[in-house]
Amino acid sequence: MTTTEGTAMTCSTKRISAGLAAAALAFAFSAAPSMAADKLKYFTWSGYELPEFNQSFNTAHPDAVETTTFGDDDDAFSKVKAGFHPDLAHPCYDKIARWNKEGLLQPIDTARIKNWDAIFPIFRNLPDLKAGDGKVWMVPWDWGNTSILYRSDIVKDPEQSWNLLWDKKYAGKIATIDAVHDTPVVAALLAGVSPFDMTPEEMDKVAAKLREQRPLLSSYTTDMTSVEQALSSGELVAAMTWNASATSLRKQGVPVEFMKPKEGMLTWACGFVLLKDSANVDLAYDFINSRLEAASGQHLIQSYGYGASTKAAFDLVSKEELKTLQLPADPEEVLKETVFTGPMKQNDELAKMFEKVKAGG
Repeated sequence: MTTTEGTAMTCSTKRISAGLAAAALAFAFSAAPSMAADKLKYFTWSGYELPEFNQSFNTAHPDAVETTTFGDDDDAFSKVKAGFHPDLAHPCYDKIARWNKEGLLQPIDTARIKNWDAIFPIFRNLPDLKAGDGKVWMVPWDWGNTSILYRSDIVKDPEQSWNLLWDKKYAGKIATIDAVHDTPVVAALLAGVSPFDMTPEEMDKVAAKLREQRPLLSSYTTDMTSVEQALSSGELVAAMTWNASATSLRKQGVPVEFMKPKEGMLTWACGFVLLKDSANVDLAYDFINSRLEAASGQHLIQSYGYGASTKAAFDLVSKEELKTLQLPADPEEVLKETVFTGPMKQNDELAKMFEKVKAGG
């Protein structure tokens, strides 16, 4: 989904000369770019453009956001590197070093972030986030888990392991996420190697594990809506998904379980980055502050089953609901049992290998 860029302008004149009319028209066109620039250009995942996430911003700045969405943050990185110019983007933490290396970001002043100190310390203190005294490269906003969502009425009492996505018994009825920081990470865990710093020999092991999985898959995809529909119909019986898919299907009454693999769920954190050439820095700060309000985080938790970055948001959700969503009130509890997806030292090499495997190589 992409909002239409540009601002329509009209000029009405009464009893003016043709010369004045032409001047007025010229002025209208020259003013159009500045009018468009008054809208915050926000680049994010599909589903994160909802107005409920930034209500106070919308009240203060009506109709002041133009949203463009991406399928995953590798796609986002490629578009920005190629010349797309949003003001604010929403990648995940494991990609920040990569964006920084290309000189795409400018530091964010935490003194201008009203609820900075309300963010859980584990996210405020992530390595690679610091950009100097009182400045950061990303403001954490959301976090969640990646695991296997499976039809509990079809796949009964499975081993709590990522190996379910390699089970030949379910060939053609399995899907996995088409992203470097998801499926190859799981393949690395099953191959017994570190997902985030591999030797060439270890990468060969991961490639072999991915090749073993490829013929069993229905698809590699980031289209969670299609995955949810396929799980609901029984076309798929198991798929790698994020929390939101589990929340969505349970609300529809579909019998699904979100697995806790013995090798560990994947846990990720994402947030807001300010682009180096942002034309609307003040609007960007207002937007971030609006997103960090407790009501915004509450909506994120209850609608998608993802974790908010602030304790204030969790305080608005009952313990019973958090239990249903498989979310603890403190993310540090999750990270004791899961694999946190941080920066990958061989990201580009791994991406090339993954593309080759998907192509049958």
